[in-house]
Amino acid sequence: MQQSENSAGEAAVELTDLPNALIACKVQEDVFNDDHLKGRFEALFLAFDAGTTFQFFKSFRRVRINFTEALAAAEARDKLHKSDFNGKEMRLYFAQSVHIGSPSLQPPKPEKQFLISPPASPPVGWQQTPDAQPLINYDLLCAVSKLGPGEQYELHTGTPTTPSVIVHVCETEGDSSEGEGDGGDAAGEAGKRPRPKIIQTRRPDYTPTVTQ
Repeated sequence: MQQSENSAGEAAVELTDLPNALIACKVQEDVFNDDHLKGRFEALFLAFDAGTTFQFFKSFRRVRINFTEALAAAEARDKLHKSDFNGKEMRLYFAQSVHIGSPSLQPPKPEKQFLISPPASPPVGWQQTPDAQPLINYDLLCAVSKLGPGEQYELHTGTPTTPSVIVHVCETEGDSSEGEGDGGDAAGEAGKRPRPKIIQTRRPDYTPTVTQ
């Protein structure tokens, strides 16, 4: 007697866990267009539950059948799944229910907030790392400081596979203006490199053509 009561209780629990809606997949397009055929389709499920409602999704060729009880949905699926309707097999599946705990959007968990840019707050145990000290090549600074205008310093000697790196020190504005005022001879006598002239690119000749 106890075994029968336990089995009945387990069956009731299983039925309550089942959804009260079915999804009919790969429904014929005539069901969506023909009212008579649509009525025949609905009558199959109304026989199990008079309060059944239908939602037709023509683009997906699917129909959602909503029952008032999960037991009616289970009976309809058991009787009509893979049955013949209008010359084709009908496939029925239980609709998956999505449970949303709260209607409002909840903030992410604290351990996942570091993925937000910028983060709302650092994760637990996070510590800021100190910035590394800048690397300064004092030998290079000393060599460059000893250069004068017009001189050059080879930083890296060229090899057959790599080019050489040479630093050219630019002349000051005062030296270049003096060189331009005194002329090329004065600049040459002073041992200063004359400032090169920028040669403008000549525009090509334009010959108009008359089309008739």
